[in-house]
Amino acid sequence: MEHRVVVYTRPGCHLCEAAEEIVAAVCAETGDTWTTIDISGDEELTRRFTDEVPVTFVDGAQHDFWRVDPDRLRAALSH
Repeated sequence: MEHRVVVYTRPGCHLCEAAEEIVAAVCAETGDTWTTIDISGDEELTRRFTDEVPVTFVDGAQHDFWRVDPDRLRAALSH
């Protein structure tokens, strides 16, 4: 199943936890699917996103990093 929103995270990341809460709430409103991917077990993802997690993708394109703006996410999902 393809998820419209993907949040790249790592354990112990408080910004990741906040991003997941916002993404969950917005996707519950819009009916869109979302998932998380833990980068800590993948060398390539760790190298790519080390200092930017959480990183949010919408429809396969990078949308945000560090923080998720709920209004901006809603707007992206309306397309």
